[in-house]
Amino acid sequence: MTKEKPVPFHVSLLAGGVAGTAVDVILFPFDTLKTRLQSAEGFVKAGGFRGIYSGIASAASGSAPAAATFFCTYELTKNVLKPRVSSTMFPFVHMFAATVGEVVCLVVRNPFEVVKQRAQAYTGMNSLQALRYTLVQEGVRGLYRGYWNTLLREVPFALLQYPLWELLKSVWWWQQGHPVWAWQSSICGAVSGGFAAAVTTPLDVAKTRVMLAPKGSLYTQASVTQVLLIIKAQEGVSGLFKGVTMRTTWISLGGAVFSLVFMKS
Repeated sequence: MTKEKPVPFHVSLLAGGVAGTAVDVILFPFDTLKTRLQSAEGFVKAGGFRGIYSGIASAASGSAPAAATFFCTYELTKNVLKPRVSSTMFPFVHMFAATVGEVVCLVVRNPFEVVKQRAQAYTGMNSLQALRYTLVQEGVRGLYRGYWNTLLREVPFALLQYPLWELLKSVWWWQQGHPVWAWQSSICGAVSGGFAAAVTTPLDVAKTRVMLAPKGSLYTQASVTQVLLIIKAQEGVSGLFKGVTMRTTWISLGGAVFSLVFMKS
């Protein structure tokens, strides 16, 4: 199999930004419904099917810089490490690169995520109002509410999704004897994204509860493990998988779109 060529920095920057914006805007209603399903107050009280585009301004504003940051970090880490290790180590390189990418990306994305989720779940509140509410209640620190919860969700997700995406593309490449086409990368992205989404749903539920919780509530004072235990005690195992179908569908479609746009850019 032909050696994979490194992706130039400017290509990663542009492709990541374009792909991230495309996914977040096109599939935003799925994200809104997933957030409301996971809300502690329940789907109907969190807004139901009303205003499913609430918070899209925050999502659209943050998607390009966040996605570009992730892919630049991911590709840069891969480009630095791959020439220094054997091909048998490539899966570990992909895992490490994905982890580094998520840690760096989340610094950019978390404030947008907080504002977006509050606009999605707080009926009648748009992105600007959610931003003002957060700053008045908690200051800038409030924009990083749930950072560690999100990181503890994103790292396992990335460790599953991106190495699996790379593996599926490599196997397909090997079987057909030439690099995968964009549509093939899209299918690999859908499969890897959907699998990772389903497995990490409990961590996503915990992250949502913490970001939406009022200041000083039990969720904001508990660790990730404690939040998971509280949800399980109050709602059972099914509570940990609230919104799993919507999340899996959304991220499967997102993985397909993201992979397609990234390959085309």
